[in-house]
Amino acid sequence: MTTADQRSVLPTSRKVLCFVYGAIAVAALIATWSQNVAYLDKPARFLIEFINASKVTPASRSMSVDALLVAISAVILMVIEARRHGVKYVWLYVAGAFVTAISVMFPLFLIARELRMGTSDAPRLSTTDTILLAVVAVATAVWTVWVDVG
Repeated sequence: MTTADQRSVLPTSRKVLCFVYGAIAVAALIATWSQNVAYLDKPARFLIEFINASKVTPASRSMSVDALLVAISAVILMVIEARRHGVKYVWLYVAGAFVTAISVMFPLFLIARELRMGTSDAPRLSTTDTILLAVVAVATAVWTVWVDVG
């Protein structure tokens, strides 16, 4: 069965999940790169200045370390899940995370994984899970906008 065939028989829950992951990736791209452009005036020093800015305050250091440790956890999961479900080019997702953001590439990888999984073990969430995920999503969105708009 091709990926196109798998996509046509995907359960609705997987299609919704793919849409949510896609929305997260787009929001992450906008939220991260609307800030990253501040460092593009000196392209040769982009990475150095960016990393130095991540160490300016205790809060920025905490958020940076938190993001890095979540990123390595996500990369481990991506490689294992890619091998388990036959997702190709997993290392391009990892490399892309360093060029764009892990918050962009991880959801894109999750879409690829969902498409490979097809109809197997479609996710079923309880009402409580759905409500709590929505609460976390809204809180994350509000915090992201608050930080991003500054």
